[in-house]
Amino acid sequence: MIEQYGWSDLLAQAFAPHARAGLTPGRVVVQQRNGYRVLADQGELRAKAAGRLMHEAGEAGHPVVGDWVALSLEPGQRSATIHAILPRRTAFVRRAAHSVQDVQVIAANIDVAFVVTSLNADLNPRRIERFLAAAWQSGARPVLVLTKADLSPDLDAQRAEMQALAADCPVVVVSARQGQGLDGLLAHLAPGETCVLIGSSGVGKSTLVNALLGEDRMATEAIRESDDQGRHTTSHRQLVRLPGGGLIIDSPGIREVGLIDAEEGVSAVFDDIEALVAACRFSDCSHGGEPGCAVQAALKSGALAPARWASFQKLGAELAAVEDKAARLAKDAKRRGQKSYRSAKKADRDAG
Repeated sequence: MIEQYGWSDLLAQAFAPHARAGLTPGRVVVQQRNGYRVLADQGELRAKAAGRLMHEAGEAGHPVVGDWVALSLEPGQRSATIHAILPRRTAFVRRAAHSVQDVQVIAANIDVAFVVTSLNADLNPRRIERFLAAAWQSGARPVLVLTKADLSPDLDAQRAEMQALAADCPVVVVSARQGQGLDGLLAHLAPGETCVLIGSSGVGKSTLVNALLGEDRMATEAIRESDDQGRHTTSHRQLVRLPGGGLIIDSPGIREVGLIDAEEGVSAVFDDIEALVAACRFSDCSHGGEPGCAVQAALKSGALAPARWASFQKLGAELAAVEDKAARLAKDAKRRGQKSYRSAKKADRDAG
């Protein structure tokens, strides 16, 4: 059973210590607020995380969809307890809301990240750049998926714009309702591989999953006609197996991805700008008024769009600010620890 969900000899080797402890391997296939569903050789089981696991792990260490876990089974029940998580090969993460240090893991052990956006009025190149940066950073292969092709006012122009933005990332145009482009999309997912759908609400992720499954298993809802904005229809993350043997994770819409530790992902998305920066006459060029600035030359000639340059600067500044704030928080925590230690030592001396 678990072989159909990506279990391998390498995973079996990593699981060996847990097997000796009498635990059972499984993969998290549904993640909800009140618990999990896990696929094991015994079938699909309801599961909860052990208190010790939840206590010792930060948010990034909690089980998520796609994780391989070590379970203890409840005798005579269709339920289990998760005691450990196997090391993740890859993970799609974002900075947790209202935090500069905490990481929220969206999906684990993914091979492909389908960055999904619809070809309607909600098409946003700057948001796509951010999503692609996080996808590259995850360790998975990103694929930009343009849905609702039947609603595009100018399909060829939009496809060309997105292809230029996506650099080396494949771009696939689909219309799930018309069955257009589905075979081309599946060509990027081999049997046994896992992909995750990432995108805003209303871009057609659940409709796309239903089309690939050949059945209406995921709840869907039409976008608002007034502004083309999406509605949240998926309330939890879920991994399903496709007829061809691939695995796909549907997830609730994400309006914004807060980047964290994503320098490599940003470089991959903006490799054209990175090449321009490297071509400047001076290595410390600020790309303002210095002579021999390749960036300014590209802006003046039209080879580099001002909006794309501004996006690159914004994401770079965001990453630097997050790193600086995290360093300050770490320094403050160390200072507080040292102060507590000195206070405790003083109290010991006074008591003696």
